[in-house]
Amino acid sequence: MATEDDVRRLCLALPAVTERLSWGQPAWFARTMVARRWENGVVTVKTDEREALVASDPDTYFWTPHHDRSPNLVLVRLERVSADELAELLSESHRLACGR
Repeated sequence: MATEDDVRRLCLALPAVTERLSWGQPAWFARTMVARRWENGVVTVKTDEREALVASDPDTYFWTPHHDRSPNLVLVRLERVSADELAELLSESHRLACGR
């Protein structure tokens, strides 16, 4: 099970990532957002595979109507992913945030 501390540690280990508040919640940015705390135990990350992630495991990955305008954002329930899986998600999110 991953934690919010894991999110912070993994994000800050990525190149050029800084932490600041976004909408009153901790968030991590490179050129754009890499991850953001959505609510307790849930983070937002960028992905090119939102539909596939949600289809494969809707108890872990989901989005709200607020995210309909942003098809590359997905919400992740941290209690349902390992730290290794979280690291992969954040690495992809960082790549997308940096425009690579």
